[in-house]
Amino acid sequence: MKAITDINDPRLVKALAHPLRVQILAVLQDRTASPSDLSDELGAPLGNVSYHVRILAKLGLLKLVRKRQRRGAIEHLYRANGRVRVSDRAWGQVPGIVKAAMVDASLEQVGRYVEQSASMGGFDRPEAHMSRQPMRLDEQGWHELSAAVAELLQRANQIEQESQERVRTENHENELEAGLVLMLFEGAPGGAAPVQTAQHADGDRAAQSSPA
Repeated sequence: MKAITDINDPRLVKALAHPLRVQILAVLQDRTASPSDLSDELGAPLGNVSYHVRILAKLGLLKLVRKRQRRGAIEHLYRANGRVRVSDRAWGQVPGIVKAAMVDASLEQVGRYVEQSASMGGFDRPEAHMSRQPMRLDEQGWHELSAAVAELLQRANQIEQESQERVRTENHENELEAGLVLMLFEGAPGGAAPVQTAQHADGDRAAQSSPA
């Protein structure tokens, strides 16, 4: 079967219409895991997980990384075959049921990731940042803020690439895992007052932003 290469491919819409497939993709974008691992983590029956993993692999969204011997059986370990990125135009054409599945799965994964990181002291650094900022915008302001968020993400990716290059060439021993969550959405009416919970190293309050 030919792999999916276009976000507008109708097979992708069909593949992502199932919430468990979205959850599987979300997990495997960050690490390698077997259907058994995914079954334990997602709390879903192994048979169901294995079926959906096979479908995603046939569609070219997952790739088999390696095999391992475990409890007298051969386990297949998979990883996402690159990140599924949806353009603004394509997202506008995605059916509502697929949007809901993707958003629900992403929010669940983000929640687990942030909670686990926080329990391990992930927000202890003075430069750590977490804020929530309800805003009132006109149409132009919405587009300008959307562009600013996209620009920040692009800059974040550049910073990561530069960091990885320094690690490779300078043998850094202080490499650390960092998490960045960006969201921009049309909020519910009557949002609560802005909350800030992080400070920069110089003691000044962190600038308010969309959750990051």
